[in-house]
Amino acid sequence: MLDVETNHQIILLYFKEGLSQRKVAQQLKISRKTVKARVAEYERFKSQSVNADPTSISATNKYLTTGPAYDSSNRTKRKLTQEIADIIEACLQENEIKRLDGRKKQQLRKTDIHEQLLRAGYCIGYTTVSEYIRTRSAHAREAFIKQGYGEGSVCEFDWGEVKIMVDGKYRRYYLAVFTSAYSNYRYALLFQRQDSLAFKEAHIWFFEHIGGVYHQMVYDNMRVAIAHFVGKTEKTPTEGLLQLSRWYQFQWRFCNTAKGNEKGHVERSVEYVRRKVFGFKDRFENFTEAHQYLQERVTELNARPASGNQQSPAEKLEMERKGLYAHPGRMECFSAENLRVDKYATITFGTNKYSVPDRLVGTMVFVKVYSEWLRVYDTGGVVCEHKRRYERFGWQIDLNHYLYTLQRKPGAMAGSVALKQAPQWLKDMYARYFIHDARSFIDLLQYCQLNAISDDQLIACVERLARQSSSHVMATHVMALLGNQPEEPVDAIAQPDPIAIVAMENLVELAAMMSYN
Repeated sequence: MLDVETNHQIILLYFKEGLSQRKVAQQLKISRKTVKARVAEYERFKSQSVNADPTSISATNKYLTTGPAYDSSNRTKRKLTQEIADIIEACLQENEIKRLDGRKKQQLRKTDIHEQLLRAGYCIGYTTVSEYIRTRSAHAREAFIKQGYGEGSVCEFDWGEVKIMVDGKYRRYYLAVFTSAYSNYRYALLFQRQDSLAFKEAHIWFFEHIGGVYHQMVYDNMRVAIAHFVGKTEKTPTEGLLQLSRWYQFQWRFCNTAKGNEKGHVERSVEYVRRKVFGFKDRFENFTEAHQYLQERVTELNARPASGNQQSPAEKLEMERKGLYAHPGRMECFSAENLRVDKYATITFGTNKYSVPDRLVGTMVFVKVYSEWLRVYDTGGVVCEHKRRYERFGWQIDLNHYLYTLQRKPGAMAGSVALKQAPQWLKDMYARYFIHDARSFIDLLQYCQLNAISDDQLIACVERLARQSSSHVMATHVMALLGNQPEEPVDAIAQPDPIAIVAMENLVELAAMMSYN
């Protein structure tokens, strides 16, 4: 088919330059029959009368701007026969069967169907096969109906993933995002695992944050909300969702499969929060810092008025509060475990071990597991708490849990995991003053534990003694000074008892004399 430029050159050379049709064909290197047809076609268009409407375009002008057109309506497909079309249809039907019975990833692609035709001995191009499948699979685009929402009526929830650097290593975390359908107010929390505990805790914190409860919560087909499917449309909620609904008295609604538009507010919010928060900063010292940064940034985003709206989501939430259900109070959220204390004075949860006081070796303890904490109980009440670990085969050890055992085996102190996991200030104190007297160091820690001496009090007393005699800080001196302090540690350091000071100075001088001798 000639382009518009070549067609225009034929008209100019023949009618303006006066060249013969043969010369025009030779100059443009095209067939003389083509030149003859174009000249005849131009003369036919030129002879047509101009439309009476002055705004219309004449047939000649239209011809000059668009070039010649060919009528292909009566053409038949020479390669794509009915036999080949039947084979393609059979492949498409087989794909549909595979999609329905869970073999979606084993469906034949267009290139596979074309390859099958070539192996069967048919000569046909890939573009012909591809175009036939495209027109065969074409369907009308879906239309959507905009919804209106009342105050406090609907809130949507969804999960999102984010990869950020925490403690010098990139880790994957999970965003729990809530979005009000009325005010578009967003609330987000960061979790280390997308499980039932995180799901329930996210709702507890959200309802407490807004001071009320929405009438209906909307979810997609997430495993923490749907226990299993019954038929094609019926879905059974999980026990966690039922517990939340019973306590907070809200209804729930599940979206249809692959219909993210049915919760479009939060679907957009997950992407928006992830980009606006962690797109600018994704490196943090610890998980707590990352979570606090998320809260601060989301608060800033809620304070911004949306485009075309004079009110911010935070302002609209204040209007929406009157439509919320009353907040019934905080729901307790944990999973309960009965665990045995092994010979290392640890309990095992998941693949990780957590220390407990060594007096509990061989006994059973009750453990409340939260998304970020473990709380251990014996018959007398709470015995310890641990920050929950999510890496595999880790040890969470507290040195204070092994003081009774270390008192009998002080030589085990230097190489113990308990000392390696102790706070840095405690390790420095041991290495500087007590590395050759582990037993005294253990006695000092036991004294602090029995008398509820805080870490700040202990550090302040050791530093005070170190200023007096940097190389002769002894556990007995520290305990003597600690024993003469009032209950307020700040006052004890700022305004110490004169008698205690004199006694401490005498002890330091005595120790120096003994060391000198």
